[in-house]
Amino acid sequence: MEGYPKELLTELLRKMQRIRVCEESLVEPILKGEIRTPCHLYSGQEAIAAGVCAVLDRRDYVFGNHRSHGHYLARGGNMREMVAEIFCRNAGCSRGRGGSMHLVDPANGMMGSAPIVGGTISLAMGAALASSIRGDGRITVSFFGDGAAGEGVIYECLNFASLKKLPILFVCENNFYSTHMPIRECRVETNIYKVAEPFCINSLQVDGNDVLEVYVAGKKAVEQCRNGGGPVFMECLTYRFRGHVGPDDNIQGSHTDIRPTEEIESWLLRDPIKRFESYLLKNKFIEQETLESIRREAEIEVAEAHRFAVSCEHPEAKDLTEHVFN
Repeated sequence: MEGYPKELLTELLRKMQRIRVCEESLVEPILKGEIRTPCHLYSGQEAIAAGVCAVLDRRDYVFGNHRSHGHYLARGGNMREMVAEIFCRNAGCSRGRGGSMHLVDPANGMMGSAPIVGGTISLAMGAALASSIRGDGRITVSFFGDGAAGEGVIYECLNFASLKKLPILFVCENNFYSTHMPIRECRVETNIYKVAEPFCINSLQVDGNDVLEVYVAGKKAVEQCRNGGGPVFMECLTYRFRGHVGPDDNIQGSHTDIRPTEEIESWLLRDPIKRFESYLLKNKFIEQETLESIRREAEIEVAEAHRFAVSCEHPEAKDLTEHVFN
């Protein structure tokens, strides 16, 4: 832990707690039917978004996917507007038109998320190409899941990004399941970072549940991208604590979560937040009272975001074509 400012350690924990508390606050309204948009919860994967976004400048770009609440919040996106969007209200970040999977906050560098698997990878590459042409010093981060490694677009983008030495960091969040199919049943090579090697891209695999490991690797990757060294591919091994979509697939009734109970329990023991808290306490970088204070602050912010969201109006049918491209 030597060499890490206390402010950085505290901020990493604060980012992860804000994401976790916000995600878990959505469970009850989803089950009650108050939230109608499909929600792919980020619980369990917080260390990746927090660690990567902590090394970015405000001017940098981030592109997400269908499970992007964490990316949006870690990048500094407005929580009230995100929750309002999840409740499909006019005050949402996408004016209530997009729901959970269409999050955007350009002022904070969150350039958008989309439900199409691999759908934003080419957009991220385009942003990196623009930065390269302009010479503006920005880098772009493309977040995607292990399922996207089965889409052709990732290979086209890896090739082009390497060819042009684009300032882009590809971050694969490998939670070992493509919807409900375990990775061993859909890939011959389960170490996804290796897909970048034939394109002569610096590629690595990290523990996605260790926020400091993610932070250190992310910092080196961003430095390479920003200094003209070309793209980096980082695979983060992690695990989602909730169902593929919704709080729990069995409760939802629309799917069957086939993950073994013992597998889920073993990953719960590797909770990225609990691991980091234990490490901070053990090394006396933080006090128990501070941990509790950070969580209370997150709970207060989330509660206020929910109050704001439900107080806002839904979009009206007559405004269907407003705020959209025709």
